Amino acid sequence: DNINQVIDKLFEILPEGKAYYDVESLTDTNTRDVAGEMVREQLFRLLGDEVPHSSAVFVESYKDNLEKGLTSIKMNIYVERDSQKGIVIGKGGTKLREIGENARKEIEELIGNKVFLELHVKVMKNWRDNIKDLKKLGYIVD
Repeated sequence: DNINQVIDKLFEILPEGKAYYDVESLTDTNTRDVAGEMVREQLFRLLGDEVPHSSAVFVESYKDNLEKGLTSIKMNIYVERDSQKGIVIGKGGTKLREIGENARKEIEELIGNKVFLELHVKVMKNWRDNIKDLKKLGYIVD
């Protein structure tokens, strides 16, 4: 109850500023990065507690073909151990297929275009402890 009073008071006293983004903008992050986060979201939703926290998603390529109404996206899912790679892929590729299908649907809804999503799972040992790997994956910016 008190928090609402504080919020109301702040709206009364704060001056209205200029808009930094278009009203239609959902985020200031580019679509390529949002697509990667949608794949990462599926890792958290569909896998146990351990694997998602030691995984990273890197968008290798993102190409729009407006004539065909198709966006082609290639991503690598990095994990730290071979055993985690097997968990992400699942028996006969079923888990990776489910991750890809769910993410593809979300990306298509976001961009309003058909999406061809290619996912690869790779082992990058101890990437969370390696500055070079963290930079490659976009977690550290020079």
